[in-house]
Amino acid sequence: GCEERGPSDTGGTPHFTFLPSAGTLTVEQIYQDRDQFAKLVREVAAPDVGRMGIEILSFTIKDVYDKVDYLSSLGKTQTAAVRRDADIGVAEAERDAGIREAQCKKEMLDVKFMADTKIAESRRAFELQKAAFSEEVNIKTAEAQLAYELQSAREQQKIRQEEIEIEVVQRKKQIDVEEKEIIRMEKELIATVKRPAEAEAYRMQQIAEGEKVKQVLLAQAEAEKIRKIGEAEAFVIEAIGMAEAERMKLKAEALQQYGEAARLALVLDALPEIAAKVAAPLSKVDEILILGGENNTTMSEVNRLLAEIPASVRAITGVDLTKLLGQREVGDQAGTAVGTGTSTQGWFSVQAVQKPLPCSVPLPLRPVALLS
Repeated sequence: GCEERGPSDTGGTPHFTFLPSAGTLTVEQIYQDRDQFAKLVREVAAPDVGRMGIEILSFTIKDVYDKVDYLSSLGKTQTAAVRRDADIGVAEAERDAGIREAQCKKEMLDVKFMADTKIAESRRAFELQKAAFSEEVNIKTAEAQLAYELQSAREQQKIRQEEIEIEVVQRKKQIDVEEKEIIRMEKELIATVKRPAEAEAYRMQQIAEGEKVKQVLLAQAEAEKIRKIGEAEAFVIEAIGMAEAERMKLKAEALQQYGEAARLALVLDALPEIAAKVAAPLSKVDEILILGGENNTTMSEVNRLLAEIPASVRAITGVDLTKLLGQREVGDQAGTAVGTGTSTQGWFSVQAVQKPLPCSVPLPLRPVALLS
C-alpha cells in the first residue's frame, strides 16, 4: 500500500503515498483532522515498511491538496465560518458591552433620580413647613383683624340701633301727624266730593238701571212684534196657499167637468190679453192710414188681420177657435160676445163667431181712399 519515490523525484526526501489509509476517511476528515489521519497511516503503513527494513520514527503530514481545489474551497468555507463566528462574537461582545453600559447608565440615573427625589422631598418638606408657619401666622393675623372688625361692627350696630330707635320715634310722631291730616282730608272730601259723588253715582246707577230695563222691554216688545208678524205672515201664506190650492183644485175639477168648454173659456179669457200684447206697439200711434182703391177695402183689410188671430191662438195654445166656436155657443163662462161690425173702436170680426167679444185695446182706424 505505499508508493516509493526516489530522491530525484522528491528532492532527497523519500515520500510515500498511502492510498488504503485515505480510503477509510472522508476528504473533510483528512483535511480537518490531520493527526487522526497520521495516526491511521502509521498503523496501516508500519508493517509494510517494516518488511522493507524501514522503521517509521516520525510521520508528519506536510500538506493535503487536490487538483480540483476542493480542499481549498473547504478552507474558504472554514475561513468564512471563522470570520462569521468572529463577527458574531464581536457583535455579541458589543451587545454585551452596550447592555452593560446601559445598565451602568441606568444604575447611575437611578442613583441620580433617588438623590433628586430626596432633594425634592426635602425641599417639599421645607416648603410645607414654611407654608404651615405662614398659614399659622396668617391665621393669627386674620383672627386679630376679625376680632377688631367684629368689635367695630358691634359698636357700629349699637350706634345704628340707637339711630333707628330715634328714627322710629320721629316716624311715629310723623305718622300721628299724617293720620290726623288724613282724617281731616277725609272729612273734607266727604263733605265736598264724596257725598255729592255718591249721590250722582246713585242717580246715574238708577238712570242706567232704568235704561237697561227700558232696553230689555223694548227688545222683548220688538221680539214679540217680530214673532206676531211672523205668525201673521205664516198664517197669511198658509191661507193663500190653501186658497190657491183650493182654486187649483176647483179649476182642475172644472176643466175635468167641462172639458172643451172649459179650455175654450180659458182661451177666451186670455184672448183680450193676447190682443192687448199684439196691439201694444200700436197704442202709441195716433192714426193708421190704409190706402185702398175702394171704400170697403179698409174693412176688408181689418177683417183679414183679425181673421189671422185664430191661427195664431191655435199655434200658441193648440186650441182651434174656429172649430170650437162653430160647434157651440159660449155661455156666460166664456165672457161676453164679440160682434162683427165696422166700428173704429177695435171690435174683432170672425165669420164663425156669432156673438161679440170685447177687446180692451181700441184700434184707431180711419179708412182712406186710395188716390189714383
